[in-house]
Amino acid sequence: MAVAHQRDVAGRDKAVFRRLLLAWYQESQRKLPWRGATDPYHILVSEIMLQQTRVAVVEERYKKFIAQFPSVERLARAKEATVLAAWSGLGYYRRARNLHAAAKEIVRHGAFPRTTPELMELPGVGRYTAAAVASIAFGEPVAVVDGNVKRVIDRVVNREPSGSNAEKHYWEIAGQLLDRQSPGDFNQAMMELGALVCLPAQPLCRACPVADLCGARGPTEKANRPTRLKAELHYALARRNGSVLLRQRKKQSSLMPGMWELPEIKGQNEGKLPLLKLRHAITTTDYTVFVHDSNNRKRTADRWVPLRSVHRLPLTGLTRKIIRGLGDA
Repeated sequence: MAVAHQRDVAGRDKAVFRRLLLAWYQESQRKLPWRGATDPYHILVSEIMLQQTRVAVVEERYKKFIAQFPSVERLARAKEATVLAAWSGLGYYRRARNLHAAAKEIVRHGAFPRTTPELMELPGVGRYTAAAVASIAFGEPVAVVDGNVKRVIDRVVNREPSGSNAEKHYWEIAGQLLDRQSPGDFNQAMMELGALVCLPAQPLCRACPVADLCGARGPTEKANRPTRLKAELHYALARRNGSVLLRQRKKQSSLMPGMWELPEIKGQNEGKLPLLKLRHAITTTDYTVFVHDSNNRKRTADRWVPLRSVHRLPLTGLTRKIIRGLGDA
C-alpha cells in the first residue's frame, strides 16, 4: 500500500492554489439567494441559518425571513414570538433568539460591527460567523474555518491536526492559505469546495481545481457515526369550529421554551388507529410520531387557535409538520 506524502503548500504553491480555487469558484459556485449580498445583516442572517441546517432547507426560509424582516432595524423592532414564528421549522431556536438580540444590540449602538472581534461581541456570534461576515461584507483579511474547510485543509496538507491545539492549527493554516486581496470570495470558495467536491468519503478529485496541489487524493475512511436512538412520541389532536388546541411549552424548558405544540400524551387506545403517523429526527434521536384524535379539555397553558392563523404562532417544527401532514393548514 502506497504511503501518502505529507506536504506544506508554501511559497509559489499558495499563489497557484488561490488563483485556481478562485477561478473555479467564479465558474462553479451555486446560485444561492445570499450569494453576492453586501448588506452585512443579510450575510449574518444567512450564516446563522446555515449553522446545523442544510443549504436546501435554508434557501427558501432565508428568502421569506428577509422579506419579512428586510433590515436589521425591522428585526430589532419585531416581537420575539413573531421572530420565532418566522424561524419555525429551522430548529435550534436559540439561534433565532440570539439573532433577534444581536439586531437589538446593533441598532442600540447605531452601527453594524465591521471587524471580527467586534462582531464576536454580539449574542450567539462565534469566531466562524464573525469572520465570515467581516470578510464577505467588509473585506477584512481573515480566514474562516468550518467542517468543510477543515476537510479541505486535511487533504491539501495531508496532515490532520490533533491534540489540544488542533483548532488553533486549522485557523493558522487557513490564514496562511487565505487570499488577502479577496478574502470573502476565497472563504466562500473554500467552503464551496468542501461542500461540492472535497466530500467526506468519496471526494470528486477529478473535478477538483487544486488536485495537483493536494497531498491526499482519493477516498478516505468514513468516520464511525454514533448509533442513533429510537423513540416514540404521541400527541393529541383536538379540533373545534375550525380551531386546534395547542399547548405552550414552559418558559423554563431547556428545549424550545415558549414554543407552541400539540398536547403530548402517553399513548392512546391501542385498538384505535392514529390519525397520522410520521417520522421526525432531532439531533441524535429518530422519532416515530403518532397523532391521535382527541376531545382533550383545555388546560391553563392551552389555547384554541384558528387553523387559518396557526402559523403566526411560534410552532415547533414537529407541530408544523403534523398540521401540514393532516392537510389542515
